[in-house]
Amino acid sequence: MNNNKNELLKFLGGLALLVVGLFLLFNRVHVGSMGFDWGRMSFGRFSFPSGLIVVPFIIGIVWMFGSGGSFVSKIFTVLSILIIIAAIIANTSFWVSSMTMFDWLLILTMIFAGGTIVARTLFAGPEKKKSGDSSTEVKPAVDDKEYEEFRRAKKLKEELDEVKRNLDIDNQ
Repeated sequence: MNNNKNELLKFLGGLALLVVGLFLLFNRVHVGSMGFDWGRMSFGRFSFPSGLIVVPFIIGIVWMFGSGGSFVSKIFTVLSILIIIAAIIANTSFWVSSMTMFDWLLILTMIFAGGTIVARTLFAGPEKKKSGDSSTEVKPAVDDKEYEEFRRAKKLKEELDEVKRNLDIDNQ
């Protein structure tokens, strides 16, 4: 039981490190739109005023209400909304404000150390337990009844493998 509490404390400590590191990083990141061609959208070599991006949406709305809500008009309207969202994301830029090297290393250390602790806690394998005959046996993190079923199934599998090996030897 004590080990479970220890694992929970490790997980919560790692999660706290990760959250604080991400919080500090996200406080340093600024988001805005591109400054040079403000008001213009460009896809590859084509450039047009950004207001024109809503024209397919308007056509889709008129088509949908004019046709009584046909399936094709709904698909056209949804696609025009996706185009608007893609255009907004395409014209968004991110930049990080200046910070000292100590701040940057502290943020990175908190993010990666916390993420590693959380991942190790979540994806840890079964614990190893020493038995009296100096061999190690893997015990899954379950109660004793399930562990006994696990041991019986493991022994049955080993016996089945032995029978298969014997059959292979006899057939040759």
